[in-house]
Amino acid sequence: MVKFGWIKGVLVRCLLNIWGVMLFLRLSWVVAQAGIGEAMLLIISTSVVTTITALSMSAISTNGEIKGGGTYYMISRSLGPEFGGSIGLIFSLANAVACAMYVVGFCEAMVDLLGTYDLSISGDKMHDIRIIGSITIILLLGIVVIGMEWEAKAQLVLLFVLLAAMLDFVIGTFIGPLDAEEEARGFVGYKLELLRENFWPDYRYAENVDHDFFSVFSIFFPAATGILAGANISGDLSDPQGAIPKGTLLAIVVTTVSYLLFALMAGWTVERDASGIVSELINGTAYICANRTEKCSWGLHNSFQVMELVSAFGPIIYAGCFAATLSSALASLVSAPKVFQALCKDELYPYITWFARGFGKNNEPVRGYVLTFFIAVAFILIGELNAIAPLISNFFLAAYALINFSTFHASLIKPIGWRPTFKFYNMWMSLAGSIMCVLVMFLISWWTALLTLAVVLALYLIVTYRKPDVNWGSTTQAQTYKNALVSVQQLNNVEDHVKNYRPQILVLSGMPNFRPPLIDFAYLITKNLSLMICGHILKGPVPQRVHNSLTHKGQSWLRAHRVKGFYNHVDEVSFEDGAKALLQASGIGKLRPNILLMGFKADWRECPRTDLIMYFNVMHKALDLHMAVAILRIREGLDYSNELIGSSDTKEEANGTGPMANGGKGGLGINGAAGEGGLEVDKNYLDARMGSQCSLPRNQSFSQMSQELYKFLSVGLRQITTRASSMSDVSSPGTPRLERHKGMGDDESPSNNAMDGKGQISGSQAGDAEEGRAETDREDITEVFKNSLRGKKDRKEERMPRTDHLKGPGGVDLPKELLHRITQFQRRQKKGTIDVWWLYDDGGLTLLLPYIISTRRNWASCKLRVFALANKKDELDFEQRSMASLLAKFRIDYSVLKVIPDITKKPKEETKTFFEGLISDFVQDGNNEEEEENSATITEAELLAMKDKTNRHLRLRELLLENSMEANLVVMTLPMPRKGVVSAPLYMAWLEALTQDMPPFLLVRGNQTSVLTFYS
Repeated sequence: MVKFGWIKGVLVRCLLNIWGVMLFLRLSWVVAQAGIGEAMLLIISTSVVTTITALSMSAISTNGEIKGGGTYYMISRSLGPEFGGSIGLIFSLANAVACAMYVVGFCEAMVDLLGTYDLSISGDKMHDIRIIGSITIILLLGIVVIGMEWEAKAQLVLLFVLLAAMLDFVIGTFIGPLDAEEEARGFVGYKLELLRENFWPDYRYAENVDHDFFSVFSIFFPAATGILAGANISGDLSDPQGAIPKGTLLAIVVTTVSYLLFALMAGWTVERDASGIVSELINGTAYICANRTEKCSWGLHNSFQVMELVSAFGPIIYAGCFAATLSSALASLVSAPKVFQALCKDELYPYITWFARGFGKNNEPVRGYVLTFFIAVAFILIGELNAIAPLISNFFLAAYALINFSTFHASLIKPIGWRPTFKFYNMWMSLAGSIMCVLVMFLISWWTALLTLAVVLALYLIVTYRKPDVNWGSTTQAQTYKNALVSVQQLNNVEDHVKNYRPQILVLSGMPNFRPPLIDFAYLITKNLSLMICGHILKGPVPQRVHNSLTHKGQSWLRAHRVKGFYNHVDEVSFEDGAKALLQASGIGKLRPNILLMGFKADWRECPRTDLIMYFNVMHKALDLHMAVAILRIREGLDYSNELIGSSDTKEEANGTGPMANGGKGGLGINGAAGEGGLEVDKNYLDARMGSQCSLPRNQSFSQMSQELYKFLSVGLRQITTRASSMSDVSSPGTPRLERHKGMGDDESPSNNAMDGKGQISGSQAGDAEEGRAETDREDITEVFKNSLRGKKDRKEERMPRTDHLKGPGGVDLPKELLHRITQFQRRQKKGTIDVWWLYDDGGLTLLLPYIISTRRNWASCKLRVFALANKKDELDFEQRSMASLLAKFRIDYSVLKVIPDITKKPKEETKTFFEGLISDFVQDGNNEEEEENSATITEAELLAMKDKTNRHLRLRELLLENSMEANLVVMTLPMPRKGVVSAPLYMAWLEALTQDMPPFLLVRGNQTSVLTFYS
């Protein structure tokens, strides 16, 4: 593979590009319009912009390895794919158009040369330019297709020709006019009087434009675009970090000095107007063209062939002009495809990856060459150089602006990775350069500038919408971190206020893909409002790489399903210890959960008693930490890991190695055999399920993690019998299962609840619906993420549930009924009610959560019905009015308010019989308190002591069956799990009695902190 050094790869290319068509065809015209003084100011202004940009580019290029793609690569890796992709596309187009501009310049010189011999191809100058230009671009295409080595050799030859032509011009200015004809054409040699006359501007109307400084600047500025010629082939440089700064800056210095000298020489030796008639030299009218019927054809204003006129030997100037234009065209023809190829490889835009393929040992973008060829031909057919120049100026200025802004942004944010070895830059100078570029864009042509910015914005939005799966460590990512850190620190100094209360939820969900309904329900509350963290508890230890892979997959699932939340897990702990760790350590500052949401433990009667006790203790711990607790239950259950991933978990469950919470609906999707915490892995299944790599990002580190995870599973490493972090789930599909939301206390009335909350909240609330799950879940992440990670982000709050990624084992389609259950909280709800059973005052959370849900678009057709309890039957009217007034002050919109007067009524016999069947396996004779607490049993003494509360809950069940069976959602205050007063099985029996066979049921218990207020 051919690699170039800084001279051949950068310096030569930059010199040839900057000494381009402007030097031989437009510099004299610029001096005529702007005068020597403003022309030099114009050149210096251009050089200031390019020098600042080169300094910024040098800083970026020395901050790590630079690969192919040049300007696009630097901007995209600095500012991110959004800016990089947009500027890369227009920069490629700008180079393609610049190629056309340089070819048109060559054609103009060729047509003028033919005109001196009265020759023409078609008889029309514009047609001749188009014909010669088309032939020229074909020849140039042939050179670049052969390979970069031949193109580099051609550039060296052209450089020698160009230097010879420049030397020819300088010598010619000192020799002076050789005959009267040259003098009549305006070349008079060095004269102080002419220097004084030509020093001042003389802007004129030309080519349908009334010129001024900025219009002339816009025509001249493309000469400066050559500074990126070396950077654009960064992939072909042996040492881009050293070559780009050295070659680019030296080229700017050399070309700036040469342009200044040439402008001075042209203005000092050639008249602005000349007739070219020798006889008029005698009477002194050869340089007076104001009142002529025929326009003068010579002089700085009228002829683009001034350099040939002044030179010692004219044909060398033509050769130099041809060399300058062709070398610039050749460099642009190479640059555009190189940049475009790098852009296509990154797959930021659709339908262009076909151009990413390279050919030959140097990976030449042949397809890009052909595309650039057709674009250049289209602009060559325009034929007018001045019509093309402003468009190119704006495209390049946009690129310059972002290069400068990249350096400024990196210097401002100061990420740890910003350590450029090039130190001669300044962040404020870079910012000034960026602003200068934007201002110049508008001064050149405001409508072209607006068009350029609109194109950049449109391309930026396309990349933002697609969210490509790339991770380049851009400064925008560093900015996001810095902003977040500052905001969290500022938030930590803000005092809590009831008006700013937000329900921040810790969901014990296990891997998010295990329990989609639980995640969807939590997101109904937190969407665009507050924090949601998905907690996952693994019973066995896992390596760090598996930790990383789990975090990646959990977060990717949330991102793919457009759920704004976080995933966190702990390993090598029991469910209780893991839940306590998550409760105490999740979040940071004020951004930490204040609600624990779990699924209902539907298998509480069949699971090991220790699991039941741990589930109960987690509720206590949450309340001890002054967190609210919520438990969700739905008839069909919450765990769909078997249906979505595989059925081999059931074997693991049967052997006792599956998750506690689900009644055993397995955790990892691994064929397990009971042992000492170990697993025997079904390798064929893993091959089928985890062999796909398209589910992981192209970031190498995650690819390695995935491989490590696969190896880890394939050898059947022990201690990975992880358990999903919620202990609740159904043991069989037919068993009613519900996850609950936070609920209020069980035993208290609104008056005495506040007292209880001061020091007696010792109960913790139920964790998620499952304790653990073998970590290496065999979720079919290939199907889940194949399309969603492309980032088709919909900004609407509501959308139809997406089911294309939900597949069964082997990729089979799931039954419609199963899909309906999985996505039940994503769908628009039918017209109905949300029944709120506000039994006790826990701060208002039981009212607030259903109110938030009712504001979601999918639940807009569901009206709130509020049920409350009256202490005495004769106070029914008073309680009704008081509750209505309270809801009005809280600004809670409801459709029905019903106060229940007969809560103390004894339950029916069938209800009692039903309850006795629930607890029959847990009731024991005797009154051994220690045994009771350790074995999760119910004593006769406890049943007697809790008789009134039990009857109250059974009566509530009858009322629920009577009033809320048709509700879309039921929200009720959660009974208070008083530790040492009520046992775990009795408490779970109460919850079972309240929720069994009911619609989706949320039990909520606040932490006695007010979440509703009367005041504005």
